[in-house]
Amino acid sequence: MEADKQIHAMHHSLAHITASAVQQLYPETKFGVGPVVENGFYYDLDLGDKRLSEDDFVAIEEQMHKIIKADESFERFEMPIDQAIAWAEENQQPYKLELLNDLKRAGTTSAKDLDPAQLGVEAAGESGVEAVSFYRNGSFTDLCRGPHVESTGKVGAFKLMRVSGAYWRGNEQNAQMQRVYGVAFATEKELRQHLAMLEEAKKRDHRKLGQELDLFLFSELVGSGLPLFTPRGTVLREELGKFTQELRHRTGFQRVWTPVIAKTDLYKASGHWDKFGDELFLVKSQETSDEFVLRPMNCPHHVQIYASQPRSYRDLPLKFMENAGDYRDEKTGELHGLSRVRSFTQDDSHAFVADDQIKTVATELVHASREMYGVFGMELKFRLSFRDDGAGYLGDLRLWEKAQAQIEELAKENQLDYYIEEGEAAFYGPKIDFMATDAIGREWQVATVQLDFVQPERFGLEYADESGGKQRPVMIHCALLGSLERFLSVYIEHTAGRFPVWLAPEQVRIVTVNQEEKTTEFAHKLAAQADRLGLRIQIDNDNESVGKKIRNAEIMKIPYIVVLGDKEIEGGDLIPRIRKDLAVSESAKGYTPDEFLKTVAHEAKSRVTKTSL
Repeated sequence: MEADKQIHAMHHSLAHITASAVQQLYPETKFGVGPVVENGFYYDLDLGDKRLSEDDFVAIEEQMHKIIKADESFERFEMPIDQAIAWAEENQQPYKLELLNDLKRAGTTSAKDLDPAQLGVEAAGESGVEAVSFYRNGSFTDLCRGPHVESTGKVGAFKLMRVSGAYWRGNEQNAQMQRVYGVAFATEKELRQHLAMLEEAKKRDHRKLGQELDLFLFSELVGSGLPLFTPRGTVLREELGKFTQELRHRTGFQRVWTPVIAKTDLYKASGHWDKFGDELFLVKSQETSDEFVLRPMNCPHHVQIYASQPRSYRDLPLKFMENAGDYRDEKTGELHGLSRVRSFTQDDSHAFVADDQIKTVATELVHASREMYGVFGMELKFRLSFRDDGAGYLGDLRLWEKAQAQIEELAKENQLDYYIEEGEAAFYGPKIDFMATDAIGREWQVATVQLDFVQPERFGLEYADESGGKQRPVMIHCALLGSLERFLSVYIEHTAGRFPVWLAPEQVRIVTVNQEEKTTEFAHKLAAQADRLGLRIQIDNDNESVGKKIRNAEIMKIPYIVVLGDKEIEGGDLIPRIRKDLAVSESAKGYTPDEFLKTVAHEAKSRVTKTSL
């Protein structure tokens, strides 16, 4: 914990050093805020007509290194709020002036939205603040709560990475500033490792691979954030969908189907309208006065299936699952490939359980998730996402405390590698978030198991207990993949597009040596046999050299390439070219067509990650 605080202080200090360097180079700069983010920091700047580019980073970094070498002390001091306002006016810093005036008025909406880490106060109280704190290093002074390191020479290693546009305080009605991002680490070695990881990440970018491997696309006529999947990409969707359904079916989940549209009344009753109203696509009927929304999530629909008839304790646990399409009106500037879209599919599951069934059902889902991510080759940690003291959570506090205790007990009993994160709970209950580490060391939130005491209460769900009395069920939400699109963005980058045999859109490519009739006939006979075994196979019978055909197959990352010539047609063994990441060892062993195809079919069915050839 102390180490985390020190890293935070180093990153925050580097944000100030960035601002200090920019001020020395561009004295008329107006400063916004400069908070810490994961692995670094940023600072929002208004440089008037000057547009920064990455070419300008050389000069800024050179100035930053001079400040670091000078080892200037970070000096904290306080000013009365009115004196601070006068300081902002005198130094022509309109953004700081706005923050200070909001702090003085404290209790206004804008003041509540301030980031306390950028202010000289712990938080804005109902009656405003009397004094704020500043930090000074060299000739640069900034409104800030801190903390900072002792001096500029103790900030570790850094690199400025990019500059982007950012509206002041995230409001599109406000001025657009320039946001300069930097990464930072305690040592130069850690920085180099991180930069190497970023270079590798560029090569693995799922947007780039999605185009190269012909998996998905976006169309301006269809709309931003609405992905279209090609036949090859649809294979990925369907195979993943089958896998998650199999795992959930084993634990008693039944498939249901619900429409992608619902009346606004449904989401007002569930609480989602108040919480996520700005994210909903509104739909108006031309036939009736009803107002509808495109479904943003599936739980209220599944609740209605539960509520459609009387339920008994004998019915519980009652489990529904649906690979369901959902829609959210995400801001255009936040859309990013498949990782942030407006149309997505969730492998959503809802179990309605008695209180004493919570641990059993949740444990089954944890085991299913562990099995799934074991197949994907991704290590898991578990984040117990609990509520904090903030507003916005629904339901009785005692139920929350009880649910959180049950989740932590479950984590201990299952020996999960877990940590607790307050403030990350859903508005209706605590959850277990599955944090997967990919091949280049990045951590992603993937699956989730959530307890919900709120929706059963809001919808008045009941079941009859053994004595005939009425009891309230508990609702358990679970998605093993989460958003299928977002998972694909992670998994494509995790594998660099080298999918295992079971998931590969094309499992075998037949490359013909010539276009003679006997060669073509044999290739089609082999393809027909493969098709009967459920394999995905294509024939490259183009009038190109064998070498070019093989290179084309390798570019598409096909697991197996089979070259057909006279020798193979006349009864010789097939010697498949095996993609390097699949092969346990180098092998030039031959197989009869029947042996080869049945082995590949078995690998696909078993979802193995290495070949048995």
